[in-house]
Amino acid sequence: MENKYIISGIQQVGIGVENLHEAWKYYIDVFHMDIRILEDNKVAELMLPYTGGVPQRRHAVIAVNLQGGGGFEVWQYAGRKPKRLGFELNMGDLGVLACKIKSRDVAKTFGEFSRDPKVNIVTKLSQDIDGKQTFYVKDPYGNLFQIVQDEYIFKNEGRSTGGAVGALIGVTDIEKAMVVYKDILGYDRVIADETGVFADFEGLPSGSQRFHRRLLTHSQPRKGSFSELFGPSYIELVQPLERSPRKLYEGRFWGDPGFIQICFDIRNMDALGKHCAELGHPFTVDTTQKFKEGASFDMGDAAGQFAYIEDPDGTLIEFVETHKVPVMKKLGLSINLKNRNPEKPLPKWMLKMLRFGRVKGD
Repeated sequence: MENKYIISGIQQVGIGVENLHEAWKYYIDVFHMDIRILEDNKVAELMLPYTGGVPQRRHAVIAVNLQGGGGFEVWQYAGRKPKRLGFELNMGDLGVLACKIKSRDVAKTFGEFSRDPKVNIVTKLSQDIDGKQTFYVKDPYGNLFQIVQDEYIFKNEGRSTGGAVGALIGVTDIEKAMVVYKDILGYDRVIADETGVFADFEGLPSGSQRFHRRLLTHSQPRKGSFSELFGPSYIELVQPLERSPRKLYEGRFWGDPGFIQICFDIRNMDALGKHCAELGHPFTVDTTQKFKEGASFDMGDAAGQFAYIEDPDGTLIEFVETHKVPVMKKLGLSINLKNRNPEKPLPKWMLKMLRFGRVKGD
């Protein structure tokens, strides 16, 4: 492990909100993000490059859908008024444009969502660039979610949707972005690469314009403790061809409303940091510089280390090396990962104990 790092999958997609409890209830009701992994209400002291150089108090929850996929980190400032995006997000703008949500039957999910007054469907049921069915919904806070076909299930709970299975990311140059998404994150398989006007974008802001789109996945199964919970994932790079894109977080702080980051669960932060630096994307935040020799950063009921890089357009990618994660908070039970084989998945029975952290939306 000295010279090799492991990416277990997308741990979570960060979503900045103005009212954490209201937003989380919505995400439980609609996307079944009802398994609380951790909840933390502390000062973010180490994110100074992205918080105006000043530590900021925030309240955050990480929750997952036990059918599989990554979770959401729902994030709210507690000491300042969050600053909303000052313009309408247009497809191809720079940052995370939409979170991909997995469904084993997209047409069924479309029918379910069509009957749910809480869900705002903004596109027709159509074909994605991979030829599979898809559609988009918008939450009450303006965030886009793309429902995509993915058959992988970790624990069948009778729901048509699972968790986060990837993201659409706006870029200025797809080839330059591949250094991060292929060479660092391991999305080395191109599922589709298309240029044109796309039917599945109809109904989205600037969706009738021309784009270059590239849908990526990883050719090898992910390894690591949580790899079977997270499952496979996808990154879609979207380059606008008819307009100059705007940065979604220009003049705003990390944690302000919108998709603030994509977070990957990893092992061997040192090796990853060296690789990122060699490829011209060094860590911009790195807790290992403060917590030396493998010591853990306290993340509420969990512990570990984290770091950030930026893609060529400034989109934030987070890496978390988890050392401890709670499974039954009331009894003080947690999983210690530091001394486990870093490539071996945790037993499914152990991961399924996360169900004891289930929270009701009502």
